[in-house]
Amino acid sequence: MNIQIFEGFQTVMLEVSIALLPLLVFFAAFQIFLLKLPKQRVLQVGLGFILTFFGLSFFIQGVHVGFMPIGTMIGERLGSRDYKWVLIPIGFVLGFSATFAEPAVSIMIDEVDQETGGYISRKMMLYTLSMGVGISIALSMLRILTGWSLWYFIIPGYLLAFILVFFSTQTFIGIAFDSGGVATGPMTVTFLVAVSVGISSVIKGSNPLTDGFGMIALVALTPIIAVLILGIIFTKKGGKTK
Repeated sequence: MNIQIFEGFQTVMLEVSIALLPLLVFFAAFQIFLLKLPKQRVLQVGLGFILTFFGLSFFIQGVHVGFMPIGTMIGERLGSRDYKWVLIPIGFVLGFSATFAEPAVSIMIDEVDQETGGYISRKMMLYTLSMGVGISIALSMLRILTGWSLWYFIIPGYLLAFILVFFSTQTFIGIAFDSGGVATGPMTVTFLVAVSVGISSVIKGSNPLTDGFGMIALVALTPIIAVLILGIIFTKKGGKTK
């Protein structure tokens, strides 16, 4: 397989530029009329924009030439195996492991640990979110194998989440609903979705458009439930609540 690493890189850089331009315009307007930051600070912000531009450009290019193709190939190989039920535990392991590499997850659990003074530890949050994402990927594999509608997972899942809200604390409710967004980071979106679509494309009777997609909806849901359950466990054990 011949892959041109920088093929289409100019297009990617143009797209990133368009995405960052509104932020740059807003900063310039606020700097002129409100912030009036010193020159040194403005230069630091400008350098941050430059680093962000190149970082996003290289990341998106890497996704196009690396993550998505290899994810799709892995999915196709897994989906072509005779014992397809193993996709469920493999999906759990992939989801559990991918969470450790999510940059947004790392930032969030550090913030939670710091703001709660270690009451909700970094390690506990990491394993809770990893379990949630692992379960969501396993459910996605089950959905692909059975052809069940996404509604059968989403509706009961959010009903359960809203029920758990009444038994949890304000602290864990806020963390839980933020966790759903944090878990749907670049590792999940770029790699695991490609794996899911690859699996669905080779399984007889499965449609990648209806079965392969929808994984992110589950990934956004299960960490919410996992953190709310963690909050209830904390409350039952007599932990401090707010």
